[in-house]
Amino acid sequence: MTGIIDVGGGTRGIYGAGVFDRCMTDGIRFDYVIGVSAGAANGAAYCAGQKGRNYLFYTEYALRREYMGLETLRETGSFIGLDYIYSDLSNSDGENPLDYAAMMASGIELEIVATNALTGEPVYFKKEDMRQDGYDAIKASCCVPFVNRPYVIDGVPYYDGGVSDPVPLDRAFAAGCDRVVLILTRPLNAQPGSLSSALAVHALQKEYPKTAEAIARRNALYAEGVKKALALQEEGKVLIVAPDDIGSLKTLTKDAAVLDKLYKKGFRDARNIRSFAANT
Repeated sequence: MTGIIDVGGGTRGIYGAGVFDRCMTDGIRFDYVIGVSAGAANGAAYCAGQKGRNYLFYTEYALRREYMGLETLRETGSFIGLDYIYSDLSNSDGENPLDYAAMMASGIELEIVATNALTGEPVYFKKEDMRQDGYDAIKASCCVPFVNRPYVIDGVPYYDGGVSDPVPLDRAFAAGCDRVVLILTRPLNAQPGSLSSALAVHALQKEYPKTAEAIARRNALYAEGVKKALALQEEGKVLIVAPDDIGSLKTLTKDAAVLDKLYKKGFRDARNIRSFAANT
């Protein structure tokens, strides 16, 4: 079984969107997809066969005040408008609907990583946990600590899946994968920002201490995951797809030209996936 992991990373997730669009162009079908944060949205669109859908979210919709920004923060208490993105835009009556029926009928196993804010532990939602116009699992996975309030599902608060399982390789192999494509949205030698992590730890340590602890461990977890991926790549079990450079692009960058460049880089960098998938 061949799987693919998209680690997400805010608007850097457009790199993963480019990778998935290249996979759809090349007719590559994965058996298993696991997405973290923005990677969850990319994975859902891939399962639905909606090539090019997510490109618009990063380069056009992200520039709108309802999507993210200080006005959204003032109006909703969260910097990123998760309900606007994954309900108003993505519902069946929205501007750019997710093809829920196609996603469910695809036969591809889809998992979405979120973090239980109370325990700091990862939770793995399946596509079956979603319903038509009910994409709470993706919202939970994309809920960035410190800039967003936790996203609540059935009384349980959740944060971004990257907090607790930033590189879910173990989960993919435990699900039965023999080989895995790993999409990173930073260069291989890059680490998540320590300043933003420190601010999030400070902001959350009183109300959500377990999440704060998980955030403090995140950089080490990420580095461990990349190290493991490199070793498995030597064994032919993993193919890492990562940008060689992202310039000055940050997690919440809204520069359409810079994002378009990263999308094209992802589309180009995915060229080796066909041969890797064909050898399974």
